[in-house]
Amino acid sequence: MCLVSGGPDSTCLWHALGALGYRVSALHVNHKLRGAESEDDARFCRELLGAEIFEAPPVDGGAEAELRDLRYSFAPGRLRATGHTASDQVETILYRLATSGTPTGIRVSREDGVVRPLLTVWRAETEAYCHAEGLPFRLDSSNDETVRGLIRREVVPGLRRIHPAAEENVLRALEPSGRLARPIENALLELLASREGSKRVDLGGGRVAVREYESVWLEHSPKRLDREVRWGRWTLRPRRRGLHVRSWRAGDRLANRNLKVQDLFVDAKVPRSEREAWPLVVRGEEVVYVPGIAAAPGWEDAVEGEQECAT
Repeated sequence: MCLVSGGPDSTCLWHALGALGYRVSALHVNHKLRGAESEDDARFCRELLGAEIFEAPPVDGGAEAELRDLRYSFAPGRLRATGHTASDQVETILYRLATSGTPTGIRVSREDGVVRPLLTVWRAETEAYCHAEGLPFRLDSSNDETVRGLIRREVVPGLRRIHPAAEENVLRALEPSGRLARPIENALLELLASREGSKRVDLGGGRVAVREYESVWLEHSPKRLDREVRWGRWTLRPRRRGLHVRSWRAGDRLANRNLKVQDLFVDAKVPRSEREAWPLVVRGEEVVYVPGIAAAPGWEDAVEGEQECAT
């Protein structure tokens, strides 16, 4: 069962559940707070969505919590889906932070059988879905008068002016302590799901995740060598322009000598565990210097490198 108000979120949910093959019914609760507009909403839900209509005027002032409890009191024991979105989640987090200092949000499911399938979907996406499917919807004229309406109208746009990803960042307040940031988690999932034998994913912050068949490791993103650079236990100082430092990649060869860097590591007895962290100096895609081991012809004086002694 889908609890519907006639707005774009619940209309989108009702239609999407049906399109996915679910046998979905609709229920609309008319709180009778907006006169003719409430009656029009109920008529819309009945005629377009086939909703069963219940009337439940509030008796204790009509606060948001009372209205929610009234709606959830119907069809007890049945699975009831609501159209709450990620946009609602952001507004809830901001409200609870402001009123109690706790970054809590809307739960995906409740013990009484209420579920929120659209919590990962933004309000703009539900409206776009309705437009794409030719679904009319209703807009509640009283929304702007509520605390949630104030947050939606003034607070969220102000946060967007501070940072364009403000809403996504607010959602991260719900991530469990110790969990990876969502962009990093998504990048690592992409890496592990890839069927390619070799893949690299930029994690941001100067880090790259690398998978070579069964092995996965983190390495630094290439860094411009236009001044002194610290790379692991190495300090590198350039004597030529146009150079970068990066980690070793399978298949790397020393320029002009056709020597595999992996073979250079073996000959120099560099432990396998240290090879991914060993800096390579490159010009474009060509490896011109492997600090402490070898330089390509003509590049012997390109870089001055020092390695800290292991303690």
